[in-house]
Amino acid sequence: MTTTNGLHRLNPAELSPPTGFSHAVTATGGRLVFLAGQTALDADGKVVPGGLPEQFERALANLLAALRAAGGRPADLARVTVYATDVGAYRAHARALGEVWRRLAGRDYPAMAVIGTTRLWDEQALVELDGVAVLP
Repeated sequence: MTTTNGLHRLNPAELSPPTGFSHAVTATGGRLVFLAGQTALDADGKVVPGGLPEQFERALANLLAALRAAGGRPADLARVTVYATDVGAYRAHARALGEVWRRLAGRDYPAMAVIGTTRLWDEQALVELDGVAVLP
């Protein structure tokens, strides 16, 4: 178990070792922040050019910007859901996406899920992230 800011990341030995996520996260005290889904929109409301890694980076940066506006940091994330239009491509780019995550959000991984979807609100978007954070 690792603990950061009242978030306890649990990875039981009887489950397969997690890669890029935590199996469970408990939170004590603090204020909840519910983060809306973020795609790879730039400041002008246009999807950034590039493929999945570029879009994931912008979507994560947007999610973290919303979190910072609420007074939080990446380590405060308790849960993140990733919606991907192509789960196979997401798996194929897992290493690059993990590098993006570690560079922008560090190694305090929240509980996570990846959900496949046929399309997102922004038709050109390949990925969307939403989350819940617990601020100390």
